[in-house]
Amino acid sequence: MRLTLRVWRQKNADAPGAMSTYEVDGISQDMSFLEMLDTLNEELILKGDDPVAFDHDCREGICGACSLVINGDAHGPERTTTCQLHMRSFEDGDTIDVEPWRASAFPVVKDLVVDRTAFDRIIQAGGYITAPTGAAPEAHATPVPKPDADFSFEHAECIGCGACVAACPNGAAMLFTSAKVNHLNVLPQGSPERESRVLDMVAQMDEEGFGGCTLAGECATACPKGIPLFSITRMNREFVRAARKGR
Repeated sequence: MRLTLRVWRQKNADAPGAMSTYEVDGISQDMSFLEMLDTLNEELILKGDDPVAFDHDCREGICGACSLVINGDAHGPERTTTCQLHMRSFEDGDTIDVEPWRASAFPVVKDLVVDRTAFDRIIQAGGYITAPTGAAPEAHATPVPKPDADFSFEHAECIGCGACVAACPNGAAMLFTSAKVNHLNVLPQGSPERESRVLDMVAQMDEEGFGGCTLAGECATACPKGIPLFSITRMNREFVRAARKGR
């Protein structure tokens, strides 16, 4: 495959950025999107040019590091992570736009790399339990109803990639925050911090400068792990409950 890539290049957070055009040839349909970018970078390095900076780690769809807007879609045309997106999703001769996440809370570090430590601070605000657990407990020592266990596990699948923020027209982080809140609030181990968790995490989310949620639904559509939209309404209910109790 021969492709035309229009890639966002930005030297640092303070420098102006712009789209740069590159031609890449000999791309296999079996390559992942990141392998295709590796090919581009190899060519740039051989020419003495600065390679394109982009985030990646496990390349197995688990860590959430890969974060690209491809042709206007977070993670590209398939509902998966960028590292698991393969070039068979494109056609020979295609022009592909590659951009970083666009959100005020995710400032650009360089090229396609953004600073997502805002997510870390949201988790630090309440995404933990303080109950001393000691060694691994017996599997059935704390009974958890299966619907609750399934609900918790569904939300624990969030990998914090930020696609929900990138896809949201408001740049909101409600789906991410709700996944972290609901994952713990439904379990007995998370009950001691149930009220403080939702209040503190939502407050930190607002402090980070994410936009307001209007339930546009783009976040759930873009989420590679399928976190459902009703997660947000569930968190809103938790928030109202905690606010009424006053912690």
